[in-house]
Amino acid sequence: MRYVLNHYVRKFVKDERGVTLVEYGIAITLAVAVGTGALLALSGNINGELNQAGGVMTAN
Repeated sequence: MRYVLNHYVRKFVKDERGVTLVEYGIAITLAVAVGTGALLALSGNINGELNQAGGVMTAN
């Protein structure tokens, strides 16, 4: 019984099929976090520019 269990544990440790799924998950999470951070950082500048453009349009 111990040999069989030891065999399956070694086989599980050497199996790398699920590793790529984890790597893709980490990459997607990082991309979303960076994208969200960039949008939040730029939102103040974009809001100010749009308000300025709107003010110019209504003045003419």
